[in-house]
Amino acid sequence: MIDYEKTGVVKKGDIDVPDDERLEKGPVVVIECVENIPCDPCVAVCNFGAIDMDEITDVPDIDFEECTGCALCVTECPGLAIFVVDCSYSEEKCKVTMPYEYLPVPEEGDEVTALNRKGEEVQKAKVTNVRQSGKTYALTLEIDKENVWDVRGVEVKR
Repeated sequence: MIDYEKTGVVKKGDIDVPDDERLEKGPVVVIECVENIPCDPCVAVCNFGAIDMDEITDVPDIDFEECTGCALCVTECPGLAIFVVDCSYSEEKCKVTMPYEYLPVPEEGDEVTALNRKGEEVQKAKVTNVRQSGKTYALTLEIDKENVWDVRGVEVKR
């Protein structure tokens, strides 16, 4: 049995991640979908052909070189399993764009608590962008580079 099947928590080793060279080129999608279920909105919304599936029940494959990091797929994924990582602009900071479906919705410039996959606090983070598509928002957080593979949630206090 795979660890996330026991714990419910996906780890970096459970998913495909871009190499450091690709991360330095600019924003890129990371798909944390690990279940073989019938779902493919990420494939349909990708205008660059970077996301592919042989069968509708396959886990999506991402071509990191074709991905532009546009983030359209982030708000289309019903499983909230797609993130954009951008480590190209700073030596110490990265940006992570993630889906968000809670209230209150933070505003650009707000400080929030960045959480890991278990809901535990990782660090304080600055919201650099808020975008809405349907009922789902895409929040972009600026975080410390060493936390880029840990931050996958956010707590907003007002």
